[in-house]
Amino acid sequence: MTGQQLKNSILQMAVQGKLVPQDPNDEPASVLLERIRKEKEQLIKEGKIKKEKNPSYIFRGADNLPYEKIGKNEPVCIADEVPFEIPESWEWVRFSSIIELQSGQDMAPDKYNANGDGIPYITGASNIENGSVIINRWTEYGKAFAYKGDLLLTCKGTVGTMAILDEPQVHIARQIMAIRTTGEIGILYIQVVLETLVASLKAAAKSMIPGIAREDVLKSLLPLPPYAEQKRIVSKLSEIAQFVAMYSLRENALNRLYSSFPDQLRKSILQMAVQGKLIPQDPTDEPASVLLERIRAEKQRLVKEGKIKKDKHESVIFRRDNSHYEKLDGIERCIDDEIPFEIPKNWKWTRFGQVISLLSGTDFKPEEYNDKQQGVPYITGASSLSEHGVLINRWTEVPRVIVNRGDVLLVCKGSGYGKTVICDIDEAHIARQIMAIKKMTTLDMPYIRVFLQANFEQIKSKGQGVIPGIDRNSVLNLLFPLPPLLEQRHIVEKQRELFNAITLI
Repeated sequence: MTGQQLKNSILQMAVQGKLVPQDPNDEPASVLLERIRKEKEQLIKEGKIKKEKNPSYIFRGADNLPYEKIGKNEPVCIADEVPFEIPESWEWVRFSSIIELQSGQDMAPDKYNANGDGIPYITGASNIENGSVIINRWTEYGKAFAYKGDLLLTCKGTVGTMAILDEPQVHIARQIMAIRTTGEIGILYIQVVLETLVASLKAAAKSMIPGIAREDVLKSLLPLPPYAEQKRIVSKLSEIAQFVAMYSLRENALNRLYSSFPDQLRKSILQMAVQGKLIPQDPTDEPASVLLERIRAEKQRLVKEGKIKKDKHESVIFRRDNSHYEKLDGIERCIDDEIPFEIPKNWKWTRFGQVISLLSGTDFKPEEYNDKQQGVPYITGASSLSEHGVLINRWTEVPRVIVNRGDVLLVCKGSGYGKTVICDIDEAHIARQIMAIKKMTTLDMPYIRVFLQANFEQIKSKGQGVIPGIDRNSVLNLLFPLPPLLEQRHIVEKQRELFNAITLI
């Protein structure tokens, strides 16, 4: 049950006589109603209120069913209109029998001001916040008045917002109705009943703009308790309001946690993966130190073959005296403060650039590409990449920066930067918004992607420029926890298994 559903349920209990116990010593609502009718007759004689054209009188017939007599018409059974049973000391009544309803009237701009001249001018829901009235306009030409103690109800636009007026007198716009009670009817109880009716009143409106019709309010049925019980109901609602609010806060917190949980769980799995905590290590695996030597040998071969460029700076990370050191361009330094976490003994820390070959893309002029499938695919940015592969809608006959099947693509500029995908087409050209990590036999490329995903926030934090972007050095200088090759593959298998399970949650 949501916080709003809980509140609605409590309000419904209140208007059905189920929230507080009935007191047999209370004056019955029937006596209260009779007194109100006499008071209204007196006010009509004095010219203070207008006489109803067709007053409503609801009573229980000999068959114990509710009947209504309107004006001089014959009584009609209204059992199909009455929504629920009420206590014996209560009475059903139309709103028109116990309230006065003042409709609002809009003012032309030259008839109101922001200088405090005249009386306040209340225009709509924007003037009501947390049950209080906010005043920011005034008028010296007021016609549709509401007075202190009236219940203001927004009836157009944002419908159903309510507040008890604390100002002596205000002018109300067309978006507002002012309700005042006749006799011993608590205005706060009227507010309670209206809160249970707002949805149905809004649904009954025939206008294209959401609203509540005056006639629909006046003809609505109201379950009227004795006056003493009205006060007990309002008091009880006030007492439990803080608990309902607390419930709503906790519900919202739980919803936020629930909605963010899958994403947080994925991030945790990725972190465990690159820290060696996702699967157990196998002591028979080839150590990462040996694998690192094979990676260096493969890169040297590819350099000789002219397939990749030689690294400008060679980094070697090693341990000495139980600390981590890096030898870069012949200079050694301790990097313990850079190491983010401990890794298994058969893993190895290295700079990302030492184990990968990174390509940066380049853009084409419009005349250098086409949408006619002529040439090789042209990958332009995040919009060209789905979660599972490449989306092709442009081609070029003059490719220069080539990526191939199995390469890891990283969006490095503009919208979606930090996004990764493994290339699933044989050959394509990449634009400046894309970097590519070339496939190597000594690396499991899906693990490379896992590493990038685990470092997504760190990579994005390196974004520079007015248009967010990642420079290649930020990627190359990342500290990379290298597992044995077989473990890389097992990590990816486990990660996929867990991600699929999260999708099913």
